[in-house]
Amino acid sequence: MGTYQQQLQNYIRQDIPWRKLAGASIMISGAAGMIGKCMVDLLMHLENTPVHVIALSRNADQAKERFAEYWECDHFRYISCDVNEPIPECGPADYIIHAASNTHPLQYSKDSIGTVTANIVGTKNLLDYASTHKTKRFCFLSSVEIYGENRGDVERFDEEYLGYINCNTLRAGYPESKRAGETLCNAYNQTYHLDYVIPRLSRVYGPTMLLSDSKAIAQFMKKAAAGEDIILKSAGSQLYSYTYVLDAAAGIFTVLLDGECGKAYNISDMESEVTLRQITEWLAQDNGTNVVYEIPDAAEQAGYSTATKALLDTAEIMKLGWKPQIHMREGLRTTVDSLKR
Repeated sequence: MGTYQQQLQNYIRQDIPWRKLAGASIMISGAAGMIGKCMVDLLMHLENTPVHVIALSRNADQAKERFAEYWECDHFRYISCDVNEPIPECGPADYIIHAASNTHPLQYSKDSIGTVTANIVGTKNLLDYASTHKTKRFCFLSSVEIYGENRGDVERFDEEYLGYINCNTLRAGYPESKRAGETLCNAYNQTYHLDYVIPRLSRVYGPTMLLSDSKAIAQFMKKAAAGEDIILKSAGSQLYSYTYVLDAAAGIFTVLLDGECGKAYNISDMESEVTLRQITEWLAQDNGTNVVYEIPDAAEQAGYSTATKALLDTAEIMKLGWKPQIHMREGLRTTVDSLKR
């Protein structure tokens, strides 16, 4: 299985054109989040490709804890800022990866306005920074959520699919604002000729997740790590695509470095398409616990996705040479082991 740190070394040796980043400055918003942290880890462990990382997040104390091993490094710089405000001067940024976003149910329900603005206002502020600093490429992290509900017309969502979303709901703030963020990227390309790409991520999990994460799979793994019964707040029949965080980060860098300007690319592990029930059963078996069914409270329910099936077609990113390495059960075991530590 290997630890996260051991896996990190393996991913650095993957066939990703890291050489294109040599000497570059890379700005990452939402750097202290699950995916942002993993991207920073990969960049900071590149031994033969020196890069300068500019990490942005709102919580400086949290960031100092998350990035303790890099805090004094010459090629790491942390800036505390809210992307909903104009981005402070951070110097040159050859690449900008916008990963700042509310991404789990309690955030959707408790900070519904912030959920929307991070994906629209925050995206605009970072696009403004990119267009005034001669950024080579802007990378906007989007989501499977933009496809909405699968109403039985397709088996998988490809990048051209236009799904159903009821925009007049609290839960719609996340997918609708992600859609608007994608459109903003296109507008800046048309107006300022800004090069951009859009990775659309499936549900992501892994050892770099925050303990505050309220997504179902995060709750399951925290319970398993604590040796407690795993609480399932539905029948568990929802069938989703998942991606281990290191595979997601490798996919993002593949799109950033080899993707075609203006294109969106689905990132998902097709061997990790499982129901919530199956996830809980695996975790219970591996950690000697039980699965308990419970009714969610109103705040939780308001943030839950209504989608019951969301699988991604990954043909486009596979053409770039990306291939997931760590599938669901191994990824769950690594994450729970990390939480236990």
